Amino acid sequence: MVKGFQVVVVRDYDPRSDLTSVEKLEKSCEVGSLLVDLMGDPLARIRQSPSFHMLVAEIGNEIVGMIRGTIKMVTRGGNALLDPGHQHDGVSPEIRTTKLAFVSGLRVSPFFRRMGIGLKLVQRLEEWFRQNDAIYAYVQTENDNAASVKLFTEKSGYSKYRTPTFLVNPVFNHRVSVSRRVKIIKLASSDAESLYRSRFSSTEFFPSDINSILTNKLSLGTFLAVPRGSDYVPGSLPDPSGSWAVISIWNSKDVYKLQVQGVSCLKRTLAKTTRVFDGAFPFLKIPSFPNLFKPFAMHFLYGIGGEGARAAEMVEALCSHAHNIARKSGCAVVAAEVASCEPLRVGIPHWKVLSPEDLWCLKRLRDDEGDDDWTKSAPGLSIFVDPREI
Repeated sequence: MVKGFQVVVVRDYDPRSDLTSVEKLEKSCEVGSLLVDLMGDPLARIRQSPSFHMLVAEIGNEIVGMIRGTIKMVTRGGNALLDPGHQHDGVSPEIRTTKLAFVSGLRVSPFFRRMGIGLKLVQRLEEWFRQNDAIYAYVQTENDNAASVKLFTEKSGYSKYRTPTFLVNPVFNHRVSVSRRVKIIKLASSDAESLYRSRFSSTEFFPSDINSILTNKLSLGTFLAVPRGSDYVPGSLPDPSGSWAVISIWNSKDVYKLQVQGVSCLKRTLAKTTRVFDGAFPFLKIPSFPNLFKPFAMHFLYGIGGEGARAAEMVEALCSHAHNIARKSGCAVVAAEVASCEPLRVGIPHWKVLSPEDLWCLKRLRDDEGDDDWTKSAPGLSIFVDPREI
């Protein structure tokens, strides 16, 4: 592409020679941003996936854009095609999967925008998706990010698909109480896999390689909540006639950090005041605002689900347990992402001011597929959010 005698070349990312330039690009994109992603190794967030790729856009010897992509098998919920090759013990034969690609980490230098670089990066990444037999591609963006939404929906052919909410809760200086009415059990990874495959495999976006996620070094464990006094037997599935809930924890701390910028001194002082009082008088359990104005880490809660009349109560107890784990680890926030109609959402503590609405956009990459179009399917109650893509 040529504009003003500037030739844009899109090529594969080379970690040996491009890391410094990519870090410089990332910093240039921080201008005017409230929440900054301190990326670190740009491949760290995607190399946990089964298949990944990264591209950069270059003008002369300067990297002016970048994009990342991953591919995996997922469940298409109740509207998906049957895929006999991906059935598992205990899973209904009606479960259907598809090969899904994920677009992430799109950056274009503010000095080289409105030149079509972002579109060219997306198109080249989609070529790689097709070469690797992906059927659909999707992207996550904030609902109010007008430039990103326009690029994908108006210029790249993506459809607005789902509108989940990213729920963020601060980690306080004090421990939070876990309900004494609830018993929390840490599951072995094999038991966690059995539970997820038996009870969640029909959930939209459920990854076929859930075992790889649960055994990943970044996964801090899966925790099951049942009523205290129940006769749950380790290694068994929860009693479907009772109440229970499950949550897994992902350690984003070891992959990247975040930082809030552009906040006034007054707001910083007020936030610090809450932390000082919380640290001095932890028994008061003051809801202190963590220091998000320096690099901070988070734990991400995924695989959230449950059944029964007390399921939301069980989820709340699990979130309290996860808060205390994050506090020990030095994290500033605990986050989760759930569907807009998720019934267990009421049990997930969060601060609305920290919790943006997201937009997931989906595109069909192959028109010759004979199945129904997933982009036009109605939403279910829940989605499975892959922690590798946060």
